[in-house]
Amino acid sequence: MPVDYSKWDALELSDDSDIEVHPNVDKRSFIRAKQNQIHQQRHDRKHRITTLKYEKVINDGLLARIDALLKSLQAQGKEVEGKTEAGDVDEVVFDCLVDVSSDGCLGEDSPPNPPEGVHTSEQDQPRYSKMMGALVDQVKAEVDKSKADGPARYQAFLKEIGEHGAKVQGLQKQLLAELNKLEREEGNKITSESIHTGFSSSHVSKGAPPPATAAAAKTAKKPSVQPQLLNASSAAVDLGDETPGSEADIEDAAPGEETGDDDDLEASPLAKRFGSIPFGDYQASLRFISSNPDVLAEHETDGLLVEAFNGQSNAKTTRDEEYARQCVHQALLLQYCRQLGKDGVGLFFKRIQTPNHQARKLFLDDVGSTYERIRTRTAELNRLKEEEGEGGDREQIQLHAVDPNTKINIVTPPALSECTSEDEVTARKIFDTFPPGLQRALASGSLERVNEVLGKMSVDEAELVVEQLGEGGMLSLEEGVIDATTEEGRKTMEAIERSGRMPGDEAAGGGRVVEELADDADEGEGGVEGEGKVVEVEEMD
Repeated sequence: MPVDYSKWDALELSDDSDIEVHPNVDKRSFIRAKQNQIHQQRHDRKHRITTLKYEKVINDGLLARIDALLKSLQAQGKEVEGKTEAGDVDEVVFDCLVDVSSDGCLGEDSPPNPPEGVHTSEQDQPRYSKMMGALVDQVKAEVDKSKADGPARYQAFLKEIGEHGAKVQGLQKQLLAELNKLEREEGNKITSESIHTGFSSSHVSKGAPPPATAAAAKTAKKPSVQPQLLNASSAAVDLGDETPGSEADIEDAAPGEETGDDDDLEASPLAKRFGSIPFGDYQASLRFISSNPDVLAEHETDGLLVEAFNGQSNAKTTRDEEYARQCVHQALLLQYCRQLGKDGVGLFFKRIQTPNHQARKLFLDDVGSTYERIRTRTAELNRLKEEEGEGGDREQIQLHAVDPNTKINIVTPPALSECTSEDEVTARKIFDTFPPGLQRALASGSLERVNEVLGKMSVDEAELVVEQLGEGGMLSLEEGVIDATTEEGRKTMEAIERSGRMPGDEAAGGGRVVEELADDADEGEGGVEGEGKVVEVEEMD
């Protein structure tokens, strides 16, 4: 297989190149001179490429303004109809020129500074507005030679400006062709500047991340609570659809616990002052932003939207609703100014104050739709809050002993693997059907916690739970808690089974476990305190 040496064709002349020279010419000197020539050509080529790229940017900006001027002149053609004086036609042309020169959409009026070594003979690069003014002056001189008036003079302006634009486009095509040619020549040869690192990799062992601080933990988002079953064997038990009693498995949040950073978001005093500017007073808004540019920060926009939401939630009068709408307007005003870029403030206020401008209509429609969403959402939340307030007076099931000297205790059935009788198995199966929150409350042996869980359930569901507690023998009238999972608890249970009565029944004289159907309503203004009724659940001898 022949060896391919074509990849070496891209190498420039070097000191060890095998070339033949005239016997009267020193080979080393010839190679040195040739290298200097190559280096000079390379330098000139780089300089020319940099110059052409800069001129391309200038020409692009000029072409954009010429096209904008032509479009503006074509749009204003109807205003020239009926005008015969040359001065009237010239006035329309110069008005279009002023509009194009002040249009911020075309970019900065000042061209970018030239790179080092490019156009060093020129003192300052003229502004685009000055270039366009010079172009219109040249066009006017050509039009004056034609001595046309009225619409004919206006058409002459359009024709001459279009020809100038075509000339610039032709120069731009020649520039691009030369630039592409020089860049191809630059890439044909391998030079020291074209050498670069193809791949580099390193590995740094990082230490363990520092533990989260208390402040960070406080402001972190609270993870969703997933209920954990205390007994794995009942994981496959189908508990049916979710019921109101499922709330019994939700732990209350710790006092002072934060749900996230967004809860602390509120409008700053600076944002509130900006939000108090009347709706539509754009001059006052512009003066405020010019004096306080910090108000353009994103968090100020968020704060104003929160202020609008809170204001609409607490609105009692039409004036309060207008304030909420005003805050939405000012918040979106800041957002639009920020999104329009570096010159967004000037561009926004120029367009918003132009009558019948499409941008003005879009902005006001956005304000209206945003406010409508806030108004709808706050109305829905207020309605839900009122329904919750009305539903607060609901009945609850609570466990209490009839005899004040008797205490209700709870028997926790042992695990299925440790059950020694059929009754214990039945009790454990009933226990496993309870929600995890109720299981934890029963395992704690605290009647208060059990009543707290029952209070979160509906009356029907709580009555069913109390009935199941009685069937499973998990309620007793003995001091303390009988835990059948311990040795002492088993002995106590055996004594109960032999005697047929609970310890302490002889001293206490018996008792009854009752459920109290209580009304949560407190005596309020104009209200009557709810009466509770006691319903006997199980009587124990």
